[in-house]
Amino acid sequence: MVRAVFNNFIFLTDYSIILLIKGGNLSSTNSYQELVRKTYGFIGYLILSTLQFLYPFIAMISYNIITGDTLTKVFLRIPGVGPDNILTDRHFIILLTTIIFTLPLSLYHDIAKLGKVSLISLILTIVILVIVMVRTVTLGPQVPKSENAWIFAKSNAVQAVGVMSFAFICHHNSFLIYGSLEEPTLNNWSRITHVSVSLAVVISVLFAACGYMTFTGYTEGDIFENYCRDDNLATFGRFCYGVTVILTFPLECFVTREVIANVFFHGNLSTVFHIVVTVIIIAVATGVSLVYDCLGIVLELNGVLSATPLVFIIPTACYLKLSKERWNHSDNLISCLILVIGVLVMTVGFVLTLLHPQECSHGKEMFYCFSSNVSFHNSTLPP
Repeated sequence: MVRAVFNNFIFLTDYSIILLIKGGNLSSTNSYQELVRKTYGFIGYLILSTLQFLYPFIAMISYNIITGDTLTKVFLRIPGVGPDNILTDRHFIILLTTIIFTLPLSLYHDIAKLGKVSLISLILTIVILVIVMVRTVTLGPQVPKSENAWIFAKSNAVQAVGVMSFAFICHHNSFLIYGSLEEPTLNNWSRITHVSVSLAVVISVLFAACGYMTFTGYTEGDIFENYCRDDNLATFGRFCYGVTVILTFPLECFVTREVIANVFFHGNLSTVFHIVVTVIIIAVATGVSLVYDCLGIVLELNGVLSATPLVFIIPTACYLKLSKERWNHSDNLISCLILVIGVLVMTVGFVLTLLHPQECSHGKEMFYCFSSNVSFHNSTLPP
């Protein structure tokens, strides 16, 4: 059942990306904003712009939370750095990484300059995945399983769809990628979409399966919160994870700034306003992440309120209005199905997130780490 639900989610996501480009071709537009403006007017454009701002902005908040949670445990493993050291204060770490790394990188005008940064992030993601897989074998048997660990699809399972939507959304840059193809045809786009989504599925499934197999019901929103502090291999993974998040943060800032520029400045920002807008965006995101530190609910709310409409609702609503096919055409029927599912996931997911917020063990050592047989001071990758 779980596999069927996940496969259907992936199929609908893949299909909605293709529908987005089909809608662009039908309306003779080459951006998500132009498509919605031409289909649903200025009100639709404002709604889309709001969602396109909220998604990356909330993602920036979640990245700061991850950075604070992750790097504090990395620094704690440095000899001479104790729990009272300033390097183990998540607030200080968030401010430090913001000032030294994320703010300077976010001030770039050209997103192409972050190409090498994205490559580094991809490589580190593979390294992290290998570490998580290794720990499934070496740590998993030593972690007691939670009650009813293998019962899936509980009453609040819809919340997970919101998180998956957050992970798989790429609709806000789809037109940019489509336009960069040597032959921007629907067939080429469909093929690239299938390959890209399939690769993302493999990585996501491996992360999710390995993480849950290791910690079952104790799994946190930030999986590295589950590993013990004296686990050297996990500490290296935390370091890679923290670097990846820091390098990804500027990409989201580019999107939020572009939305503000399009809505309020007709797409053009002077050098002064470019700096001012960037600083304000990062300052607000950093301020929120300093006050709030529970990652799980941040991802869930961003998924159901921002990602779900961007992935499922808006692309299909635009296509249905633009389509000249008969009502029983396969594209129209599938679009209606995706639209209904999107509305249900958004509504039910939001309610369930408020009724069943994910618990956090922020900064706490998990109970199984105190067991005498769980120690990783000399842990290394197996030969």
